[in-house]
Amino acid sequence: MSQILGVKFNDYGQVYYFGSGPFVVREGQHVIVKTDQGMGLGKVILIRQAPKENEDADGEGYKPIYRLANDKDMESVAENDELSREAFKFCRACINSHKLGMKLVDVEVFFDRSKMVFYFTAPGRIDFRELIKDLVKEYRTRIELRQIGVRHETQMLGAIGNCGQICCCRRFMRKFVPVTIKMAKEQNLFLNPTKISGICGRLLCCLSFEQKGYEEFHRMCPRVGKKYQTSLGNVKVLRSNFFKKSLSLLDENFEEQEVSIDEWNEIVNKPPSEEAKAEAKARTAGPKGRRGGRRPARGDDSRSDSGRDRDESGQDVDLSSLEDSPQDNSFDAPVQEERKRRPRRDNGPKPDDSAPKPAGSAPKADETGSGDNDSGAANKRGRRPRRRRRRPPRK
Repeated sequence: MSQILGVKFNDYGQVYYFGSGPFVVREGQHVIVKTDQGMGLGKVILIRQAPKENEDADGEGYKPIYRLANDKDMESVAENDELSREAFKFCRACINSHKLGMKLVDVEVFFDRSKMVFYFTAPGRIDFRELIKDLVKEYRTRIELRQIGVRHETQMLGAIGNCGQICCCRRFMRKFVPVTIKMAKEQNLFLNPTKISGICGRLLCCLSFEQKGYEEFHRMCPRVGKKYQTSLGNVKVLRSNFFKKSLSLLDENFEEQEVSIDEWNEIVNKPPSEEAKAEAKARTAGPKGRRGGRRPARGDDSRSDSGRDRDESGQDVDLSSLEDSPQDNSFDAPVQEERKRRPRRDNGPKPDDSAPKPAGSAPKADETGSGDNDSGAANKRGRRPRRRRRRPPRK
């Protein structure tokens, strides 16, 4: 029966699948396979049986392995490892001589030595043409300089994380998932860079492990900070607890309550119970002499909304009892009518009445305002004299 083999070419690399072909392979053995880059030696870490419908096809869809590795192949791998260490030292010396702003991370030598890959990190683009010439002249093979990120650097070198264990990218992670600051906010973490950052200086990869569970929990929860009508009355959602699967609510009495998600689904969008109504009525009902919440208008400053005020001794005085007194009625209505009927005062200059006027004398033109003297009439009315507009000359 054909087998499907999971093969890794290094400890931190991805897993590639091949067919076993005519060979019987056990887990932990080394095999030689053909790749796009040439021949390669890998270690079998996973074995599973091919489905029955693909039995005749001998693992159709997967490339078969070339052969099993022998002792001579393992000696070649040891020589390649020694060559990679020497190439690492030589390349670092060349980088220092050319004064290039790059950091060499690792050197990989292919199984058949057809190619050598130099992994490095740099803040920007590097002109390494002179460096490649030195490397080709030294090793007489194909040379590739590949720039990687800080996450891949930590994956290659390995490190101890904040949790005290080996970094996840080195242990089991093979592909990096984008991690955003939004994940930390949804998980209610303190946005402290030292707490949510890893050895590489980027956000922790483990934030993406629990993100799916948090998304499902937030879909079940109401919106935080919003008010809802429940059987407990009007409540406001303060926060949610992912580990307890509960919500913290603020009721009308400004008391905090904690309910589970199941209890929330039972009480939400339901009219308040009789007990909640009774509590709300008892809370809103106060002493009769208490003033209302609204401020009185300017014209009614002397009276309160409830019709009561305090005298100098501090005792309550009911102002509504004064509305029916004759003194109040005799003052308000006639005085207001008299103010309405009072003519408007003239602010203009008054004529000199000290001199006696003969009887039957006709008034002057200035006093009557007759004629074209508009300034005298305007002064009598207390206004500025109107200026006549000049008409433009006819052409």
